[in-house]
Amino acid sequence: MLTGRVNAPEINTDYGWLNTDKSWSIKDFRGKIVLLDFWTFGCINCQHIVPDLKRLEEEFADVLVVVGVHSAKFDAEKQNETILQAIRKFGIDHPVVNDADYQLWNQYGIRAWPTTVLIDPNGKVIGQHAGEGVYSTVKPYLEQLIEQFANQLNREPIRFHVEHAAAQQASPLYFPSKLISDDEGNIYLSDSGHNRILKLDQQGQVLEVIGSGKQGFANGSYADATFYEPHGLALHGAILYVADAKNNAIRKVNLHTKQVSTAAGTGELGYYFLDDKRGEPVNPNSPWDLLILEDYLYIANAGNHQILRMDLATEQVYRFAGSGREALTDGPLHEAAFNQPSGLASNGPVLFVADAEASAIRTVNTKTGMVLTPLGRGLFDFGDEDGHVDDALLQHCVGVENIDSNIYIADTYNGKIKVLDLGRQRVRTLASGLHEPNDIMFLNGQLWATSTNSHQLFTIDIHNGEKQEVQVRF
Repeated sequence: MLTGRVNAPEINTDYGWLNTDKSWSIKDFRGKIVLLDFWTFGCINCQHIVPDLKRLEEEFADVLVVVGVHSAKFDAEKQNETILQAIRKFGIDHPVVNDADYQLWNQYGIRAWPTTVLIDPNGKVIGQHAGEGVYSTVKPYLEQLIEQFANQLNREPIRFHVEHAAAQQASPLYFPSKLISDDEGNIYLSDSGHNRILKLDQQGQVLEVIGSGKQGFANGSYADATFYEPHGLALHGAILYVADAKNNAIRKVNLHTKQVSTAAGTGELGYYFLDDKRGEPVNPNSPWDLLILEDYLYIANAGNHQILRMDLATEQVYRFAGSGREALTDGPLHEAAFNQPSGLASNGPVLFVADAEASAIRTVNTKTGMVLTPLGRGLFDFGDEDGHVDDALLQHCVGVENIDSNIYIADTYNGKIKVLDLGRQRVRTLASGLHEPNDIMFLNGQLWATSTNSHQLFTIDIHNGEKQEVQVRF
């Protein structure tokens, strides 16, 4: 018998509720089994459990209530508007309470993201689970509680009046993320929220659409193929590689035959840490960005805090850099550690990595096998400070571009484009006023940047930082 001895602390906060039209209390859910999901929206592991939560909500729709408790890590994650954008981006259908000051986090004794807390129909805490694997962990307990409380369960589903953003979804772009250009100056853009890739000219005219726009994992023609939140892109001759993030796959677009196939990945999350699977093929885990250098495709493997490398000849993917621990550790490839790497650029044999959760810029020398940190201090060191690299701070940077000795950074949560001058060891702000810029690209003497949460594409003057929107049109 499952016995809860502690009354679940109330779940209202001073910061309000999202994805619902009212506030809720534990007492409102008497007769229901409640699963609290403590999350923060930039955390890749929190994103990984969204499908598990959806599956539980569907299978136990009559007795289970899922409530998100958003306990932000970064300052930019504390605002209701940015949380709401994340709710829309991830397709979350349950109510979410903003726990910006960690009141609920502390009352429930939470120590890590994500953590789920199970509460019985009498409002007693049964237990908590930290990390992924939520479906397989929670389901047996739900089945026990349903049997144990059979006569007390309220089987009438609760309607939460979930908010939808249909108008924004109908706009040309919806959460655009990564972009690259081809030799003719055309642009390929991951229209992530629409689950498709757009080919544009420099005036914003859509030339081709790759993908039906439906969420899925189907190969085939441009019109039939489906993606699930595509991000990073890389061109190799007539092949466009796509980091199909939520499918945990590298997709392959043949630009001549206009067919989409799968180069690597099965849809399942691949896990490997420390010395696991060294020298043997692995599956990607939330691949976020791609970069081709010589005969290899490098993969920012955000979900496993590593850099992977795919042999372009065999299309086999192997571990390259990172132990799999989430930490800011320099050193040889196998000993170094990353923090949700999300952006890639290169200068010769050196990769530049936007190491998002550490708000850091890392370098990986593909010849010497050394990982270093020219900018950044650690997992919980972030802010918005320019100046010498010892003093400068970023906040969850996701995109990076290299031009000579300057590293251009999409300082995502600060809404800015910053420049790291490697020669002078200084950081300055070039442009501001963007909404979670996800990527930057240098083309024809100017920068191109995605403003992800405002669903826009901009060009930025590389000298004075002036922005101009590129109107994307069909």
